[in-house]
Amino acid sequence: INLDVLSVCAQQVFCVLSAIRERKSTFVFTDGAVVSLDRRVGFFITMNPGYAGRQELPENLKSLFRGVTMMVPNRQIIM
Repeated sequence: INLDVLSVCAQQVFCVLSAIRERKSTFVFTDGAVVSLDRRVGFFITMNPGYAGRQELPENLKSLFRGVTMMVPNRQIIM
């Protein structure tokens, strides 16, 4: 995905998250449209930057999300 597209996504996500923080029922989206808000909305990003053709997210988009790390469990330690 081009950096320009990711930058637009960051602005849109920020707009929705700001409306949620302000407890609004409607808000003005980045294109000027008035949108009703479902505060149960969720945004999820899967990142695997090690694969060919993938790139890191820009900081302005990455900062809007909480990082979670997943790994394969070590079954010998668990048992």
